[in-house]
Amino acid sequence: MSLYGWVILLSFIGPFVLSFDKKVHFIKFWKPLLISILCVSIPFLVWDEAFTRIGVWGFNPDYLAGIFLGHLPLEEVLFFLVVPYCCVFIHEVLKVYFPNVQLLKISFAFGLIMMLLSFLLAVLNTNNYYTFSACSLTFIYTGLALLKKFSWFSNYAFTYLVCLIPFLIVNGILTGSVTPEPIVWYSENHIIGLRIITIPFEDLFYNYSLLFPIIWIFEYLKSRKNIR
Repeated sequence: MSLYGWVILLSFIGPFVLSFDKKVHFIKFWKPLLISILCVSIPFLVWDEAFTRIGVWGFNPDYLAGIFLGHLPLEEVLFFLVVPYCCVFIHEVLKVYFPNVQLLKISFAFGLIMMLLSFLLAVLNTNNYYTFSACSLTFIYTGLALLKKFSWFSNYAFTYLVCLIPFLIVNGILTGSVTPEPIVWYSENHIIGLRIITIPFEDLFYNYSLLFPIIWIFEYLKSRKNIR
């Protein structure tokens, strides 16, 4: 198995096994979760394919199995299924095990910071495709959340901040923190150049803009089906 494949598999095993935990019982959410992931991951894969074609980012064949869908390795496609699964699993676990955490004030401040930072980065880097697109989406999503006062946004903020821990591990491995060369590389022409160890700063906004609409659709579908 390729190194990228091992990263995906090891990321998935824990959340999948724990999905059968009786307290969280995450398996009862699989239908709305699958719909949510597909609704968001398909457009993201189109975005991924387009940016791969024009060289905004790319993949090191030394760490891949060699199976491609278009210009995307199979491992990259699986990334958009596994990572959202794991993040939404964390989202539900946090709600079950930390129901009394008061997050309204923190989430509002968090939202304002994300809006301001993403707006500034997008406006100042219109020629950087990755910076501009990821930060613009983050700005739009967060603005909607604060304007519409989504009831789930405080839980989402908590989820996102907790997910930064596995995010730093997984994205760190993918961007070369433990390998001679990165599994996923980024063109310096389309990022600001600031990195968290080896992770482009823009990844913070990319992951935010991937997870946000998935949680949005997921929470909406749950409320319609009255799943608890």
